[in-house]
Amino acid sequence: MGGDENPSASVEGFKKGSEMRFTVMDLLNKKAERQKITMLTAYDYPFAHLVDEAGIDMILVGDSLSMVVQGNETTLPVTMDEMIYHTKIVVRSTKRAMVVGDMPFMSYQTSVEEAVRNAGRFVKEAGAHAVKLEGGREILPQVKAITEAEIPVIGHVGLTPQAILRIGGYKLQGKLPEQAERIKEDALGLQEAGAVAVVLEVIPSELAKEITEILHIPTIGIGAGPHCDGQVLVLHDLLGLFEKFTPKFVKKYGNLRESILEAIKQYKEEVEKGVFPGQEHSF
Repeated sequence: MGGDENPSASVEGFKKGSEMRFTVMDLLNKKAERQKITMLTAYDYPFAHLVDEAGIDMILVGDSLSMVVQGNETTLPVTMDEMIYHTKIVVRSTKRAMVVGDMPFMSYQTSVEEAVRNAGRFVKEAGAHAVKLEGGREILPQVKAITEAEIPVIGHVGLTPQAILRIGGYKLQGKLPEQAERIKEDALGLQEAGAVAVVLEVIPSELAKEITEILHIPTIGIGAGPHCDGQVLVLHDLLGLFEKFTPKFVKKYGNLRESILEAIKQYKEEVEKGVFPGQEHSF
């Protein structure tokens, strides 16, 4: 060991660097301390950087990129390689937020072994800090195995977009008593299997409240009312960038689509009229 090396300083530096990231312990502590958890999606460098700078706790690199970035009708077409690519970019652009890789359709349903392998890819290749899986009792073996491989898992029950072909549309889930009971049991099962949090999507507010109260892990709502431990939205919905449809549960905090469109139209007009580039933009 060289004389200039200081092991204590190195350890302390590592601790300081680690403390910058929002961790699983931070997530659980927020639940215990009744502090709300914030989560947004992001898929590229500039947006993820802004979300991180704003202090959002968690960034979900969602399979929603299939729709809002790739232009598909559902989340089903996006591949593992595409998810890895976008997750790697988001991790590179952030310093504080926990980055969660959304496991795409058919990346975990076929076998426990494949589920663990693909979850591992998110960590090894993309640098993700956790993964998210949709489903309840049918994927508990996968959740348990991924957790045992030391990879944090976030569950997802209620409306699960990867099941869109079976459920027949983006509909409210858990209205009937037997449906509500199944969702509640699935959330408890995910907790028992080792999940560190559960996303509750498009379920009645009172059902979300009940689940939040019985779980010791956090619930993160999207269209599940105000009683969840945290909230998540698709960034493009929040910013008013996605024009195809706006779900009832979305609040638009901006209208960037119109602002961007106006800026591009102004550029087109100035180029065509010879206004741009002006003297100040020339060498």
